[in-house]
Amino acid sequence: MPKLRETTPEIGSSPIYVELISQTPGRVRLRVAPEYRQSQDIEPLIKLLNERLEIYRVRANIHSGSITIFYAQDHINFEGVWAILQDLGVTFSPISEQPRNSANGQSDAAASVTYAVTHLNHRVRRATDGMVDLRFLIPLGFSVLAIRQLVVKGLMIEAIPWYVLAWYSFDSFIKLHYTSEPQE
Repeated sequence: MPKLRETTPEIGSSPIYVELISQTPGRVRLRVAPEYRQSQDIEPLIKLLNERLEIYRVRANIHSGSITIFYAQDHINFEGVWAILQDLGVTFSPISEQPRNSANGQSDAAASVTYAVTHLNHRVRRATDGMVDLRFLIPLGFSVLAIRQLVVKGLMIEAIPWYVLAWYSFDSFIKLHYTSEPQE
């Protein structure tokens, strides 16, 4: 496909991975990789696309990762839209929505939850520059709840007792710190 290079600013330092779902004259539909389905990743791309004269509308659903681009066929063709997207830092590649067959025999639901939590953990670690991650925040949350229960309810047994929450804090800390996680 021919590339049309223009001086268009890229949307970020790393590419956004998308898959071409459908292409008809005047319309291109893309699916964004799950790790880029946040407004801070997609909205700058949509804004830059809407600034282009040959593109007259961009419709996006951040939660499903769908972006539909409507363009003026008399001014640009599919290859031109493709080149604009590449200039903006979009990388085209087949995307799997979620891991289908886990090597350790997890169900699809378990694999989806594992994927989502791992992705959230990476985002938390990146947002805090590696200072904290979910392995720290989850036990901390249980600890705070245990202290709150102790202060508010005292040693009452009819609700969730403070010592159960304290045990969850200790247990989750041990389990989360002595399991392996793939490095980034």
